[in-house]
Amino acid sequence: MTSNTPPVCNYEGSEYQKDFWDEGGRAYEDAAEEIALKRLLPGVGNFMLELGAGAGRNTPRYKNFKRVALVDFSRTQLEQARDLLGLNQRYVFVAADIYRLPFVDGRFDGATMIRTLHHMADPVLALSQVRRVMASEGVFILEFANKRNLKAIGRYLLGRQAWSPFTEEPVEFADLNFDFHPRAVRRYLDQAGFEIAKQLTVSHFRVGFLKRRIPLKILTGLDALLQPTGALIQVSPSVFSKCIAVGDSGTAEEDHLFQCPVCGSLLPGGEMDQVCHECGRTWEYRDGIYDFRVDQK
Repeated sequence: MTSNTPPVCNYEGSEYQKDFWDEGGRAYEDAAEEIALKRLLPGVGNFMLELGAGAGRNTPRYKNFKRVALVDFSRTQLEQARDLLGLNQRYVFVAADIYRLPFVDGRFDGATMIRTLHHMADPVLALSQVRRVMASEGVFILEFANKRNLKAIGRYLLGRQAWSPFTEEPVEFADLNFDFHPRAVRRYLDQAGFEIAKQLTVSHFRVGFLKRRIPLKILTGLDALLQPTGALIQVSPSVFSKCIAVGDSGTAEEDHLFQCPVCGSLLPGGEMDQVCHECGRTWEYRDGIYDFRVDQK
């Protein structure tokens, strides 16, 4: 595996959960996303991979899966998730780079990536890694920030925005923060080995004055009514896609979860440091969290 991978957006030391979600006036967005997930998640599953898990905001919503592996590049975010969820056999906390996932091929039958793709400078490489670790016919739920949203269209037509929401290239509106065109995301998924089975548009009313004036229950109810329009057109700021892993997957080694993110050799597993006997690296296990971040070594 190459060590030359794209830069990673790191939330180390951030109080993102508290500042953005708990105290940031995002109750409407959170409720709308919960509705979308309920509509897209499979009724039952074995092992869920949650990419960009952060402090575990969405993890309790994956109750239909027997186990969940929470992945984030930030160890401090995972510490918050661990404190929220507790240490037990259902959860595996992994600090890792999405471009070098430390899991064996074909291990997961479900995966989610919510509010995470917008940090990907190379979305195809990231999605290809997700596909590698998923079983054939596994369900992958992807959320992406949509550049072709109504606000962006209006600003562009009024001459208040230089970039076009209609072109397919991503727009980087801040460092490592990208909005994507729906057609481009469909192409990325196809290149990575996924087929879109269903799409929902989410957070149609992500406007401050609406959220302040309309009761949360009414606003989320209206959003729920509009979400299925995503099958026809995507003009909301957030789009959820239910994807199916198509084609053959690698066969997961029995009783193995981890592989070395540098050389790809199998690792022993268990609640201990993971020592790679092929390349000699040791990946730390401390306080319930595995640390596979190559750039931290």
